[in-house]
Amino acid sequence: MGWRGAFYSSLFLLTLVESSSRSEKISLSNLGAEEAVEFSWPVFSASIFVFVALVLSVYLIFEHLASYNQPEEQKFLIGLILMVPVYALESFLSLLNSDAAFNCEVIRDCYEAFALYCFERYLIACLGGEERTIQFMESQTVVTASTPLLEDAYSYGVVEHPFPFNWFLKDWYLGPKFYHAVKIGIVQYMILKMICALLAMILQSFGVYGEGKFEWRYGYPYLAVVLNFSQTWALYCLLQFYAVTKDKLEPIRPLAKFLTFKSIVFLTWWQGVAIAFLFSLGALKGSLAQELQTRIQDYIICIEMGVAAVVHLYVFPAAPYKRGERCVRNVAVMTNYASLGTPPDPEEVQDCERTTRMSMDRHYEREKRLNFPQSVRDVVLGSGEIIVDDMKYTVSHVVEPVERGIAKINKTFHQISKM
Repeated sequence: MGWRGAFYSSLFLLTLVESSSRSEKISLSNLGAEEAVEFSWPVFSASIFVFVALVLSVYLIFEHLASYNQPEEQKFLIGLILMVPVYALESFLSLLNSDAAFNCEVIRDCYEAFALYCFERYLIACLGGEERTIQFMESQTVVTASTPLLEDAYSYGVVEHPFPFNWFLKDWYLGPKFYHAVKIGIVQYMILKMICALLAMILQSFGVYGEGKFEWRYGYPYLAVVLNFSQTWALYCLLQFYAVTKDKLEPIRPLAKFLTFKSIVFLTWWQGVAIAFLFSLGALKGSLAQELQTRIQDYIICIEMGVAAVVHLYVFPAAPYKRGERCVRNVAVMTNYASLGTPPDPEEVQDCERTTRMSMDRHYEREKRLNFPQSVRDVVLGSGEIIVDDMKYTVSHVVEPVERGIAKINKTFHQISKM
């Protein structure tokens, strides 16, 4: 699959680059000779990084689809890998055509929230699914006489919030409540991203969105503040989830994956806000800066995605899935005994290495061997079902307390009116 994936990826991307070069010529034909010279070098340099990002990302996706042995993990892992080509393509198209910049940015923002959700779902799949993740968290609440006094708070089943969150948030207790709080915190960002994207398109059509303008009469600063708080909370929930499960996830090198993903999401968002704010203050000047005022963010992202694609080859490789069934074996059992402070039972440790019913089912699925179209369909439809269920769960758990709050307010006003 290695050389075939590279061949098909290159063939597909050569066609894509050819069509993009035509768009570039059309865009440059609208500029004067002097302006075209100034504009062509950033487009050319960005196209090199975009080409690298697309080739490497498509190759890595083909590799995962060819060794699609862990659907629950790989379907969301592929969603993470797709973040790089989506960012690179929309940024490059926006760089070529300023008229498409707004729509491309909306697509990028929505996919950013989806990628954050995919990362959380990927970690849950690596832990064995929702039920096993909750069971692992509940096992952390067991405290014995041998537990050190100054042990980390997670060993006591408590997640203590840092400043300033500890001012208005109570400690989280590991278990179902913590798990669902994290899930809601991440899914709400995906929902708010889509809502704000729709509002931005409506405001843009009426000419009152004012992208990059921090003025009260425009909608951009208000949506930016809402999304900033929403993203901060989602990243905080993901960070807490990672802190609780990092030891359990050690075999998959979670720190490298977490830092890689967080750097893409965090840096692209904040550098966009910073560039918009600097331009609003007039801090960046000059002919080239003015020419690329609306495209500097896109140019920087094109460069970053080329680098990110190289990093993804090492952080999200397909090699572990090519070697066959991955199993945690002793990790879960040893963790349970460690939390109890008792020596492990050799028979139970040996049993955990035997083929279980779940592993037999997965072995049977591997024997059936999904072909390429079936793998793609499972990535799209399988992940889609999980996303819809999580969105329904989040909306139901957010609407219910809001309705109770509104009912309480109405009751208070009704009592006041009777006085």
